[in-house]
Amino acid sequence: MTPSRRRFVLGAAALPAALAGCASVDRGEVGRADAAISAPGPGYRVGDRWVYRVEQAFRNAPAYDETHAVTSVAANGIVVRVTAQIGNIAVDRIERWPAPGRVSQGTLLDIETRRFAEPLERWRFPMAAGASWNQWVDQVNETGGTRGRINRFVRVAGTDRVTVRAGTFDALRIVVIMRLDDEDAFRHATEVNHIVWYAPAVRATVREDRRAEYREKGSGRDRSSVVPVQNEVAQLLAFTPGR
Repeated sequence: MTPSRRRFVLGAAALPAALAGCASVDRGEVGRADAAISAPGPGYRVGDRWVYRVEQAFRNAPAYDETHAVTSVAANGIVVRVTAQIGNIAVDRIERWPAPGRVSQGTLLDIETRRFAEPLERWRFPMAAGASWNQWVDQVNETGGTRGRINRFVRVAGTDRVTVRAGTFDALRIVVIMRLDDEDAFRHATEVNHIVWYAPAVRATVREDRRAEYREKGSGRDRSSVVPVQNEVAQLLAFTPGR
């Protein structure tokens, strides 16, 4: 396990307590949209700002606010600063997007910073229900000090009307499945399953249901060998467009 927020959330001593019970989290509401929608390639502006409330289901794991702010838009891409205070951990990282939906530096699972040998296709614009893509990417995890090849599969599953703390939005429901690069002699690679809702009105996701786990080796298919490393919901609190 890399020394990222997964260590903060669980920790060697905290694992039994985390598995013993989960906290209740606000998951908002999801209903059926009146009509199908599509998401064109967004135009970002300096000053665009999204604030998310992240609630973790692990016992004693704190809820926190995370802010994403566009600090630069130029011919060579978009720069986004991400900040948060998670308990006693201060997060301040930079994402680099060569184009909308494409990431050369960013995150896959939690607060770690990864650099991708070729841009990761976080979103493929224009997006509409039925679209899917699958990508293998070599990357370096700057936070964990490791490098390897990850797989990321994305499917745009449908259209929903989603109510979160920032309001009600028509959004694309997107399933993201990833296999990370952290397999070793004692454990299999982390498997990530996220369901996210992307709303064209705010040019970003408005809700993310995030789950991830790995399986210890030498224990067959026994569920007791499965170790959760992520179980949380992020909701948009506020969006402020730039000028």
